[in-house]
Amino acid sequence: MPEPGSKKYDIHRAHRRKEAESRGVPDQHANAEANESLQRDPTWQSRGPRTERGRGPLSERETFQDLRPETD
Repeated sequence: MPEPGSKKYDIHRAHRRKEAESRGVPDQHANAEANESLQRDPTWQSRGPRTERGRGPLSERETFQDLRPETD
């Protein structure tokens, strides 16, 4: 699934921008309209980080509490 910022996403955004322009939407608003329509579509939304490192510092992750040994 392509994500925002990927080449496929940009290609689809350009196609939707061109369609909006052909419907009469001004150029400065066509890009925003195309981007908003892709962001509303669940297949184009970001899936989140792909690696453990992308999830952030270990101490800030939700599962970090499970990894720490219990202390009295």
